[in-house]
Amino acid sequence: MVQVAHGMTVVVGLGISGRAICRHLARNNTPFMVADTRKAPPGLDDFYAAHPGITVHCGPLTAIDFTHVHEVVISPGVDPRTPGLEGLLTRRNTATDEPVLIGEIALFARAVNAPVAAITGSNAKSTVTTLLGEMAACSGVYAAVGGNLGTPALDLLAEHPDADLYILELSSFQLETTPYLGAASAAFLNICEDHLDRHGDMAGYQAAKQRIFLGAKHAIINADDPLTWPQDEVASLESFTSAPPKGDEWGLVNIDGHFMLVQGSDPWLRADALTVAGQHNYMNALAALAMGRALGFSKQSMCEALCAFKGLAHRSETVANINGVTWVNDSKGTNVGATLAAINGISATLTGKLILLAGGVGKGADFTPLAAPLAGCARAVLLFGEDAPRLSAALSASNNVRQVNNLFQAMEAAWQIAQPGDCVLLSPACASLDQFANYQERGDAFRGWLAGRQVEVNP
Repeated sequence: MVQVAHGMTVVVGLGISGRAICRHLARNNTPFMVADTRKAPPGLDDFYAAHPGITVHCGPLTAIDFTHVHEVVISPGVDPRTPGLEGLLTRRNTATDEPVLIGEIALFARAVNAPVAAITGSNAKSTVTTLLGEMAACSGVYAAVGGNLGTPALDLLAEHPDADLYILELSSFQLETTPYLGAASAAFLNICEDHLDRHGDMAGYQAAKQRIFLGAKHAIINADDPLTWPQDEVASLESFTSAPPKGDEWGLVNIDGHFMLVQGSDPWLRADALTVAGQHNYMNALAALAMGRALGFSKQSMCEALCAFKGLAHRSETVANINGVTWVNDSKGTNVGATLAAINGISATLTGKLILLAGGVGKGADFTPLAAPLAGCARAVLLFGEDAPRLSAALSASNNVRQVNNLFQAMEAAWQIAQPGDCVLLSPACASLDQFANYQERGDAFRGWLAGRQVEVNP
């Protein structure tokens, strides 16, 4: 049994966030040791070189005695219910009365000295985080952007110590081990079934996401999605909607045949001025505008940033237009809600039909919500990967469904059946790890297949 010395901090997990946690503790001269359930974590020699003398335990956490530990800081990828951590979630430090088991964002919240804007949701959080960062830059605000997206939050503190604002994308894995955040503005964009293999059920998943509002001075919620609404009182609350707004809500209004982004009766920007299309992207813009206004950004600068924003790679990204057929890479659509948003947002703009490419690792999700929207707009649904049979069972009664072995076979089939006015949409509703390293590699494979056809692919 490995005995943790009295007053020692234990970092669990040597991934990207775990290493950021170690760097933060080392900068603050906090004594710590490291544990990783893997026998040989990648990059272990590099870790020893960066942190000489630090003890690293590799293997089951049940081999560690945490009786005298000061604090256990776990990486987001580590389930706090991992064997060996039993009881630590409810245990409190007798000296500080704070939880013994925390995550990286708890350390960040203790150390940060500037306002924080925090964004979570099942979908679109990377888009809104990036967009808010560009709005800040356009407004002359020195903002450091990261968290679940890009640079880990604790590294942001070291790399941008003089930032006026920290803008963080936060996942449910990060939030479930955050006892307090105190964000200047916190947004909960949407929620759908995802990560149920980690959180157990939707109630557990929602509860983790709701922690973004702990201590928040201002909250942004989705008026169309009651599960995003705070369960406890927040000092200032605003909402956005896909409908005409009620009161001072942010919403969409049809004015002279054009959708307008508005707050209450105040028009802000015509939706067709944006370079990203689809109602789901208009909702993202509304959420970013609401946060930016609360943070003091100028209206003109925010609208300029919106008009210049071209979207994120692998998120409803138009890759090519071939013989009247549009090919869209939404590989980041790794859950049902993301794929629904892409289907609804894109199908409304088509003169033809949608051909959906989907499949991968479904993470226990219910695929039946996809059936009805696809029945109204799809020419075909081409399925591949581990959960293709489950997707087929959910969709085949009302859709033209075909199972193939992999993404490339799905693209070949789509090439054969697509007609002018159609859109071939890669939005898998699943994780990629059965056939690809990550969603980025899957999206790059989509782009590469088109390039291999000697088609000019959009940069």
